[in-house]
Amino acid sequence: MKRLWRYTLRVGAVLACLTGVEVAMVAPAHAAFATELSGLPDEFTAGDRVETVSAVVSRTDRGGCVKVRWSMVLRVENMRLDQVKVDRVEETGSFPLEIRTEGDAARLTDRQLDPGTLCPGRTVTATYRMAFAEDVVRGRVTLAAEAYDANLRLLSRQTATRSVVGVARPTTAAPPPTVEPVPTQEPVPTEDPDDPAAEEDPEPTEAAGAPAAGTAGAPVAQSGGFGLTHAAFLLGGLLLFLGVGLLLRLRQLTQPADGGAPTGAAGDRWERRDPPAGRWRSGRR
Repeated sequence: MKRLWRYTLRVGAVLACLTGVEVAMVAPAHAAFATELSGLPDEFTAGDRVETVSAVVSRTDRGGCVKVRWSMVLRVENMRLDQVKVDRVEETGSFPLEIRTEGDAARLTDRQLDPGTLCPGRTVTATYRMAFAEDVVRGRVTLAAEAYDANLRLLSRQTATRSVVGVARPTTAAPPPTVEPVPTQEPVPTEDPDDPAAEEDPEPTEAAGAPAAGTAGAPVAQSGGFGLTHAAFLLGGLLLFLGVGLLLRLRQLTQPADGGAPTGAAGDRWERRDPPAGRWRSGRR
């Protein structure tokens, strides 16, 4: 039993020593590389405004030169990934990327090694152009720039978070409500019964504006009751009836009462009178 414990302690000590040596070897390797994000604004502005962000990796030890492969991890909050546009550029133009998305995060990895070479005292830079859609109101974006060597060993990593605000649109005051003028009905002129022109039908006048469908010739405002115009027409008809009656009555009064021949000189001229008795006698033959 004691021997078993001794062997166990020895194996544990060996493993601890090996782990310490590995950590001591890896730590200086990571400490020799450093990555920085430059060109980041205080906050991104939405509306297709392009911002240029650069990731720079440097080496401080005395090792050899290495090739670098860049990978950018982009995570968004309160917005969608399709509202973000990212383009990796070099001096020759756009640089091909391999994009993988998962939830609200996307990883953009160079398909090729960076054209530059990382050596002691020198740097390698990756340039990204970023823009946000104009329908973004307010959100946050986190950028993590990672530099790998040709064997996909992580050299250094740098993270930064920025806010994204929408474009300030000018507030336009609502136009004041328009007040439609209320059409007023013109007063109907009263007709004088003694005026002979009152018996004539008034000429139709054109209404202002086109009438509505089904109400051709209708006035602007209809009350549906017995108006002054109707009363004037009735009064005119009554006066006309009375005038015709008076004319007929006068004609009857001017004719003789017995209906016989007219009296006077003309009547005597056609009346046959008998001769007076005693003056003329008929003779016998």
